[in-house]
Amino acid sequence: MALAAGGTLAQPQLTAARAAWLTTEMALLFVAAPVAMHAAVHQARIPLFLALLPVLVVILVILLADRSFSLKREVSRGFGWPTLVSILVVFGVGALGIWAWLKETHPTWLFEFPRNRPHLWLMVMFAYPIVSVATQEIVYRTFFFHRYGPLFGERPAAAIALNGVLFGFAHLVIGQPFAVIATVFGGLLFAARYLETRSIWAVIIEHTLWGGFVFTIGLGRYFFTGVANV
Repeated sequence: MALAAGGTLAQPQLTAARAAWLTTEMALLFVAAPVAMHAAVHQARIPLFLALLPVLVVILVILLADRSFSLKREVSRGFGWPTLVSILVVFGVGALGIWAWLKETHPTWLFEFPRNRPHLWLMVMFAYPIVSVATQEIVYRTFFFHRYGPLFGERPAAAIALNGVLFGFAHLVIGQPFAVIATVFGGLLFAARYLETRSIWAVIIEHTLWGGFVFTIGLGRYFFTGVANV
């Protein structure tokens, strides 16, 4: 079966012309747009959210105007206990390894955000899943696999690999090489999870765990642009 998002109702016929169009569109939205946003944020000093907004609007319009996609079906797909256990085990092992590495190499970084700015940390923990995680997962998992899944046919490994690389590349806008590299690995994990479950909620929960951990443990310094979002 061709790759698709959980909310996909039908797969349009993939002609050569449509494949060329989708490939070009993907390059514009997931390669050219991050480059343009990097310039907007770091050269024009435009706040990140404002730089992201036009691209998000275009993607949401394409997705919601597509009659072969059902948002209701997408958000109604849950996941079982085995998936939750898998999410928690992967997170637990990875988080323990990162904590041990930071403790050995940068002990003063550990929990610096909640220790030094607890009120701001609480605000980030509350807003991050709603403002950032949900948006990223709709764009990079729901939209990506619904719109471009047919390009991969029955090659999930290729789709996961490209999705992870493009997800990392999107973080070019932050201006930190570490953020790009780290989010490539995160993107690979989330893409694989999404294709396994076709559940947006599974990847939102997993992404929230990892993102919250990054900001809490002391790696948040690598995920700020330095340009205020106001």
